[in-house]
Amino acid sequence: MDASAAESLGTACTRVEERIQAALGEQEKGASIEFESCLDVPKGGVLCALPALLSNGLLNDIEHHLGKLTGYYQTFHILLLLAFMGLCRIKNAEQLREHAPGEFGKLLGLDRVPEVRCLRTKVKGLSDPESVESWAADLSRQWMENEPEAAGTLYIDGHVRVYHGHLTKLPKRHVSREKLCLRGITDYWVNDGTGRPFFVVEKTVDPGLLKTLEEDIVPRLLKDIPNQPSAQALQQNKQACRFILVFDREGYSPAFFRKMWDKHRVACMTYHKFPTENWPLDNFSGQEITLPSGEKVIMKLAERGSLVGTKKQAMWMREVRKLTDSGHQTSIITTAYELELTAVSGRMFSRWCQENFFRYMKHHYGIDILQEYGIEPLSDTQKVVNPDRRQQEGQRIRYNPNSITVYLDLQRWNFIR
Repeated sequence: MDASAAESLGTACTRVEERIQAALGEQEKGASIEFESCLDVPKGGVLCALPALLSNGLLNDIEHHLGKLTGYYQTFHILLLLAFMGLCRIKNAEQLREHAPGEFGKLLGLDRVPEVRCLRTKVKGLSDPESVESWAADLSRQWMENEPEAAGTLYIDGHVRVYHGHLTKLPKRHVSREKLCLRGITDYWVNDGTGRPFFVVEKTVDPGLLKTLEEDIVPRLLKDIPNQPSAQALQQNKQACRFILVFDREGYSPAFFRKMWDKHRVACMTYHKFPTENWPLDNFSGQEITLPSGEKVIMKLAERGSLVGTKKQAMWMREVRKLTDSGHQTSIITTAYELELTAVSGRMFSRWCQENFFRYMKHHYGIDILQEYGIEPLSDTQKVVNPDRRQQEGQRIRYNPNSITVYLDLQRWNFIR
């Protein structure tokens, strides 16, 4: 039947009347979804994921945010198709050519899925940057409201999508997985403790993690994260924070930690970039750690108060160290003053869930692939850090005797400076 239909309108185009009406503009609601009895449906297992897709808001207010498509295929048809393509590990529209359009259409309750050029046209019609950003922000808020505890501690890290074309010369940045400096776009992902993403911030010209946190991520989180303590509660409890940000050593900056705490009461957590000599071994004791995933592990931990930074940038923080079997001491600094010792270690050492997320998404969904086919001018001039200056500043701080961290050895302490 699918083959015979090709003689008139095309392969598997069996709904002739509906398609003609859509072409003449007489069918505003588009094609109706009709599931028919079949002996077998290739890739039919993706239908089992449909309830999960809907509960995560795939079709919530899509016409309000993305607009309404005209013709045979409507907005919800295209979004469902893209979702099913992702579940089937079809990473781009071109790969859809390798699958029978009529068989894939049965998953949507249609006679066939759109041809690749038609799909690209439809996707382009839904890809207005402001509309997509509005829809993504609405979904992000919904996910945070559904799981406010998961939104209390957030993991931030950058992922570079490398550009190998010749249409433009994007700024170079270091790609850790390639161990090279390559041209590309940096995406800063915000995930929860188990690796699930809340949103992503794209930076064509990368100003760095700290600048992106301060100008893009933190202002958005202050508006979106539910159940934040009130100003009165923060005034009464000097150690309370609104939420916790966890990131790698790229975000190490005592000045940034201080600014986030003084201005927003946002706690930060990262590895200590310049720890001093090792602590005595008798300071460490075995602790049972419950990771955000629910896994329980035993770690040897110790804690002290530390004055981190120099001059006006210095700030008292908590320093937690983990003793490994080899004798190495991994140092963590944080301004999450109320968090239990075991929770500090559990959340910091769960940061690898985000690395696992990148690896999984890269392999199965191609998040490091640039899907765009054109270029556009930058809206405005943007300032970035000179790499040579950053290297020289790092050397100056590393060898400055005034930057030695001062420790205060206290088993239990409660102070804020």
